[in-house]
Amino acid sequence: MTATRQPFTATRRRVLGLAMLATGVMAVSARGATPAPPRIVVLGGGAGGAVAARTAKRLGGEAVSVTLVEAAPSYVTCFFSNWVIAGLRAMEDITHGYAGLAADGIAVVHGRAEAIDRDARAIRLATGETIPYDRLILAPGIALRHEAVPGYSEAAALTMPHAWKAGPQTTLLRSRLEALGPTASIVMLVPPNPYRCPPGPYERAALMAHRLKATGRAGARLTILDAKETFSKQALFQEGWERHTPGMVQWLPPSVHGGILSVDPATNSVETGLDVFSGDLITVIPPQQAAPIAVDAGLADPDGWCPVVPAAMRSPMDSFVHVIGDAAKAGEMPKSAFAAASQGRVAAVAVLADLLGWPRPEPRYFNTCWSLIAPDDGVKVGALYGEKAGGIATVKGFVSQPGEPAAERRRAVDEAENWYAAITAEMFG
Repeated sequence: MTATRQPFTATRRRVLGLAMLATGVMAVSARGATPAPPRIVVLGGGAGGAVAARTAKRLGGEAVSVTLVEAAPSYVTCFFSNWVIAGLRAMEDITHGYAGLAADGIAVVHGRAEAIDRDARAIRLATGETIPYDRLILAPGIALRHEAVPGYSEAAALTMPHAWKAGPQTTLLRSRLEALGPTASIVMLVPPNPYRCPPGPYERAALMAHRLKATGRAGARLTILDAKETFSKQALFQEGWERHTPGMVQWLPPSVHGGILSVDPATNSVETGLDVFSGDLITVIPPQQAAPIAVDAGLADPDGWCPVVPAAMRSPMDSFVHVIGDAAKAGEMPKSAFAAASQGRVAAVAVLADLLGWPRPEPRYFNTCWSLIAPDDGVKVGALYGEKAGGIATVKGFVSQPGEPAAERRRAVDEAENWYAAITAEMFG
């Protein structure tokens, strides 16, 4: 009996000893383990998304994990794309890569996001891969509502370019402009508010007219068929059109043209309540809404834009999601790159406050939009914004005035160029 008990006793002691050792190791491991940092995922690598990602990583450091999800390997800025169309810049001047973000310690994932699983708090890519998040900063941009203009479609955009998403459409509109004859007719359709701006349609009209005149085609005519009765900086643009390209640009509100009934790519024509407008070049800027991934995730209102809580750009539909940039319904703020970057900074700080227990400063939003009327004639409008009555409202604003000295207008051009260099450095490093 003794011989049979000894092995059992020894085995039992070894098991108990190993168990105690394992428990001790686990306790030491638990005490010494570094918890995984909270995960911030930014979806969309434009002005808002790139600035949000870099702000979160710059301020949060190793305390947070930051991932940027962007389908395109490089980003072509819509802002300044009008300068390309007019031959003042080249496409490579407005094309940027994401290597600087990766160098900052941001995980850059180039893949198309198919869906947001709000219950699981994860992004699903077209490859099937999922990217989990503790907080999501959503900057998906816009979708063009081609069907909102009867007769227009994505295919029709190859004949009637919009150039409202910079890239091949920008190149197409520029090439079509260059091919026009000395007495060509251009028709531009401008959508109702709100829409992405810049690029601004009225700056585009000014610079297209400038390009035509500068290349010996001052006999060309550009007719704007607007969906609005008034537009931002209207007095400045109308003064500028007549000063720089007299008689070349005609602006018609719906009370004059009677509303857009349809477009016909086959005949290059636009039917309105007043008349049929034909042109050698028709450019259609369709109405817009937030990108489908935001709408499909249930983050948009019936109007197609995503509401936000002003203090943090947080979605009222989901406290783990912040929506910034063109997709956001941000009160009186325009859908500009300057505004998106401002929102990106606020959202990044708010997310860090949530995840790391940091203080929550009162948000301040800013915007300035510069527009070129001619290469040496720039105008601007801008404001400081704050929370008011549950929304984002103007606190103090400014705008250029008609009749300003040429030197002041030249300074505005310089400001625009300096801002472009600064914002792209902040976005891409």
